[in-house]
Amino acid sequence: MEEMPMEQWVETLPKELKADPLWQSAYYRVAMYLYDLVWMDADILHKDYRTREIVSQIVRSAGSICANMEEAYGRGIGTADYVRIMRISLGEARETQGWYFRARHVLPKDLMERRSRILTQVISLLVTAIDGTKKTLRKSKN
Repeated sequence: MEEMPMEQWVETLPKELKADPLWQSAYYRVAMYLYDLVWMDADILHKDYRTREIVSQIVRSAGSICANMEEAYGRGIGTADYVRIMRISLGEARETQGWYFRARHVLPKDLMERRSRILTQVISLLVTAIDGTKKTLRKSKN
């Protein structure tokens, strides 16, 4: 599988996934794209004995970003539980960022720059979603 721009990647996805209400959330779309990129990067990382342990960690943490978003959505947007689980997703995004940093000696510099941009975007979108929900929850308590 070859890396493709997100817009092109979206075209390859099943229509059922894109019809899911969660798909409307930018943070989820970008996180799912990131996971597919991590999946491809695992091939590169697995070839170097020094980064073989990183492969399972980075795949797990990137997968957990999406999985926690799915769980949070299922618990209900606008709830304290949603915020709690989305914060876990944010932690997983930061962990994935850390694993990429630790793998920087094996991954090409241009690939690292692209992943860094995507991870920064995911983190920013998550922070915005969490902060917005927290503000809404505070207003509803008053």
